[in-house]
Amino acid sequence: MELIKDFLDFFLHLDKHLFTLIQEYGTWIYVILFLIIFTETGLVVIPFLPGDSLLFAAGTFCAGVTTDGQHAELNLFIVLVLLIIAAISGDALNYFIGKTIGAKVIRWRIGNRQLLKQKYIDQTHDFFNKHGSKAIVIARFVPIVRTFAPFVAGIGNMKYFTFLRFNIIGGFAWVLGLTLLGYFFGNLEIVKKNFEIVIFGIIFLSLLPMLFEFIKARKKI
Repeated sequence: MELIKDFLDFFLHLDKHLFTLIQEYGTWIYVILFLIIFTETGLVVIPFLPGDSLLFAAGTFCAGVTTDGQHAELNLFIVLVLLIIAAISGDALNYFIGKTIGAKVIRWRIGNRQLLKQKYIDQTHDFFNKHGSKAIVIARFVPIVRTFAPFVAGIGNMKYFTFLRFNIIGGFAWVLGLTLLGYFFGNLEIVKKNFEIVIFGIIFLSLLPMLFEFIKARKKI
């Protein structure tokens, strides 16, 4: 329970925690950001890391943040290059996990609990059925589905070069879009004073595609 509480605190106060991390770890913060994005996109068993909001927060710090006389700033070029590489390579790893041992991973259990919830796999399959190969790009902007999409593409034996093309497009669009959004708007006074609301807004907007699909499915019943 304490672990969940700490995670939620980090998730909702990314601006404050990221400021502290930059102050404490200096250039190592780039490695930390890389690993978080790589892990969220690359390891299908960890789909709950705050990718969207982290990119927005990182973009804000690329523009520079000053708190109580202390300044924290990230290099925009380094952040964009590293996190695009993290996003693309993470998806590539996830694809190969799905392609090579996907069937076994689905059966993994901790006690009586299935490690990967079948409903997430089914949702991602439905996502592919509706959008085809371009689902790899669209899924980048949908939490949880983002992590499962390359895994399911691997299980479904999507041709790798087809996957790679959409993986690169999606990686660039996701990282550039959210990071630059934070860079240009994150330091606006209204955003700084309502950062938690902005984070929830980003989460809500990213979940809209799934919400629309759910409503459409309910209407068909």
